[in-house]
Amino acid sequence: MAEPERAGERHGFELPLLLFAGFRSLIDQLHTELAERGHPGVRPAYGFAMQAIGRDGVTASELGRRLGVTKQAAGKTVDRLAALGYAERAGDGVDARRKVVRLTPRGVDALAQSAALFEDLRAEWAATLGEERLREVEDALERVVPKSAFRLDGGAWLAG
Repeated sequence: MAEPERAGERHGFELPLLLFAGFRSLIDQLHTELAERGHPGVRPAYGFAMQAIGRDGVTASELGRRLGVTKQAAGKTVDRLAALGYAERAGDGVDARRKVVRLTPRGVDALAQSAALFEDLRAEWAATLGEERLREVEDALERVVPKSAFRLDGGAWLAG
């Protein structure tokens, strides 16, 4: 017969589920609010892609490397971002053969609003948990999560 669970006991499998649920909760709230602020077409994968494009722009090949996907998959993401008005393909200026993907003003606005919304969401967590406790959680995560773990290829990693 299995031993009954003790009150408050945690199991190893719960940690990644709780971390993922927290992440998912924040991302879902962000996208609900972004939609209300005029960005209904933005999806989590597009946010990763727009971050990877950055202020200076990238080629589709470089975007694929940053996202951990093929050049073709990156190209499809760029097509979708362009159709929604968040990115555009432009000439390089230095190398006429090279096309660079750049964010449009709409894409820059979506990222700026995302940054502001993440501040609001963090403030909500601080109001619920207390600022000190939230800082302790953040500090603890910084201690156990290697710096190299922060990459923009989360969507590709989840897809397998």
